[in-house]
Amino acid sequence: MRPPALILYAASVLASVAGCRGHQPASTAPAEDASWAVTAWGERHEVFAETDGLVAGQTAVSHAHVTLLADFSPLRSGSVTIVLRSPNGHEHVFRTTEPSRDGIFPVEIETPSSGEFDLLFRLESDAGREEIAAGRVRVGTAAEPGALPEAAPEAAPDTVPFLKEQQWRTRFASAWAEEGSLHDAVSGPARVRPVAGGEAVLTAPADATVASEPWPHVGLPVRKGAALFRLVPRVGDRSLPDVQADVAALEADVAVARQRVQRLEGLLEVEATSPAELERARAGLVALQARLAAAQQGVRATDSLDGSARSVEIAAPWAGRVAEVSVSPGQTVAAGAPLGRVVRVRPLWLEVALRPADAARLRAERLEVEVRRSGEVEPLRRAARLVSRAPEIDSRTATLAVVLELDASASELPIGSSVEADLLLPSERQGVVVPLTTLVQDAGTTVVYVQLAGETFARREVHVLARQGGAALVEGLRPRERVVTLGGAAVRRSSLLSSGAPEGHVH
Repeated sequence: MRPPALILYAASVLASVAGCRGHQPASTAPAEDASWAVTAWGERHEVFAETDGLVAGQTAVSHAHVTLLADFSPLRSGSVTIVLRSPNGHEHVFRTTEPSRDGIFPVEIETPSSGEFDLLFRLESDAGREEIAAGRVRVGTAAEPGALPEAAPEAAPDTVPFLKEQQWRTRFASAWAEEGSLHDAVSGPARVRPVAGGEAVLTAPADATVASEPWPHVGLPVRKGAALFRLVPRVGDRSLPDVQADVAALEADVAVARQRVQRLEGLLEVEATSPAELERARAGLVALQARLAAAQQGVRATDSLDGSARSVEIAAPWAGRVAEVSVSPGQTVAAGAPLGRVVRVRPLWLEVALRPADAARLRAERLEVEVRRSGEVEPLRRAARLVSRAPEIDSRTATLAVVLELDASASELPIGSSVEADLLLPSERQGVVVPLTTLVQDAGTTVVYVQLAGETFARREVHVLARQGGAALVEGLRPRERVVTLGGAAVRRSSLLSSGAPEGHVH
């Protein structure tokens, strides 16, 4: 279990940062003002207590600001107990269950004797029970009220006030800066591509009309050999169904014309019609028979395109997903026209643009890659295989392209995506590791905000040595410093209000 941490600040420090109580600057504060403040962190709670000077036999009020560390919200219900433990182990216990406002619990303290005591906070809430040690305090007399046994350090001139009410109203979190390690990495922009041979453009083998069944759509998973399109071949500039319809119509016309000729021949024998009328009927029959023969020849020629079939199916060459559909049902296409595109969705290729010196550092065939898309903090981490390095440097970007085969699918990384890729090397770097959300860009400088006390922060410039996933290895922080991991930009805005800083809050 992590030991609790505490920070003690005297009234002069609170005054210099315009704390909760709205004191005047230290140079004008009355000498008898012995109020003090203490900040202590446990595993579940943070306590920031502002307390009047302690005088034996008199009542002092401690305004305990309690934050739930699970979500950094104010404690709204529960109990806060302040314990003063004497050197002989006797405890003076002061408890309240009534907050004056969300997160603020006024605890009345009255000790019968002066001296130094160990200070403890005992808290009960939905987060559980917890006891947090908070150092030592001194109980004095009316002539010399007690506060902290040692003088508090002077407040730095660049500290930033950020009140508890501000922290509770915004997305805020803090944590201890920890020592750790990150892999060395080389980084560069990258593009997601299908593997070599993993993209197929389906084309029409002959002039044809695209049938409406079956019909694919973008994103459709397909198995190898599944029919995606059906084509009806064309005769000249007409489709096979059109020619077949003409054949049927001409066959009917020929039958009618033949019956007419036969009827006219009978009428001519009884001299009920003229020879000219019969000749005209015979000529019409011959013309219809010629047109019928031509149409039937076109149907036979179309049948010979694929044996005896009257349509052609275009099938998927392998299992994958439909990436593009280029035609519409009923559309006429020429031989070689693209119908659609199918891609393999796993594995993928990642083409990374690296500096030549970084590309030369890649030695292992197998390595780990972290891929970040725009706007995402947590990367996708996958195993990868080094496929190849480009033989030449791109003259436009002065980078060398490296191709990796990534064990990922298109549902995780859509093909065509532009991403940032970190290629992790076997070597590691040691130092202070913080979440990436800790870093704040301030006029081109990377900074973090260190929490000195409950409502007091300091701006710290850092140098980022390495990034990996959602973490960064930084120079400029010490282990066990409390840093703002979420809401640093809000603390920065508060620092910009130096000329109009808030004057404190009312308990």
